Amino acid sequence: MKIGAALIDIDGVLYVGDRAVAGAGRTLRELDRRGIPYRFVSNTTRRSRHSVAGRLQALGYAVPEPWIITAPVAAAAHLREGGRTRCFLLTTPNARRDFEEAGIVPVEENADAVVVADAGDDLTYASMNRAFRLLVGGADLVALEKDRYWMGADGLMLSAGPFVAALEYAAGKEAEVIGKPSPAFFRRALREIGADPGEAAMIGDDIVTDIGGARASGMKGILVRTGKYREETVRASGITPDLVIDSLADLPDYI
Repeated sequence: MKIGAALIDIDGVLYVGDRAVAGAGRTLRELDRRGIPYRFVSNTTRRSRHSVAGRLQALGYAVPEPWIITAPVAAAAHLREGGRTRCFLLTTPNARRDFEEAGIVPVEENADAVVVADAGDDLTYASMNRAFRLLVGGADLVALEKDRYWMGADGLMLSAGPFVAALEYAAGKEAEVIGKPSPAFFRRALREIGADPGEAAMIGDDIVTDIGGARASGMKGILVRTGKYREETVRASGITPDLVIDSLADLPDYI
């Protein structure tokens, strides 16, 4: 398979839980050697980009922070560009940094938008009910991602998608999704390296958001069998990856 650029997922591809994927670092160095530009794209919403970069560094990856495009970073820029600067943030305190640095003001009342992320234990009944009332009062619903689950250190974990769906149902509103599989998210990342979708591949562990999103955006989709990969989920999805490999370590053998 010939590719001219790559977008690489982080959670489940570079690491699983608290361990780096064996050989993934060698693949990044090989991409550098071959002159294939790449960026890291993630629906990880519990951490700020600065925190994600720090975690990757601790796991042995030499990744420049600006090379990491996360859903919070993209959402903050999108909200700012649209003049929606007063937002109720259903996020972790860590992820809030990306919004505040972009000029987004966290509010509890009179919000332009409700922003939903994977906020972990901060997703309480009280916070969800506050979000619901703001949506009924006219606020927009913005989802950083709609993933169903992800692979944590001790097993599968609920992601933001189920909570977004609950708010959509209760408020009768459809969420604007900023992260993968949004074509705008992929285009934003590709602009960073001056690549067209037709020459690029997305490497990820989620058949829907990574592979399905990439294919719908005109990119190739390469699925890895690490992270949240489940054979039965792939079969049921109706989505056919361009390539399936055991892990990111195997990528240089196929491109």
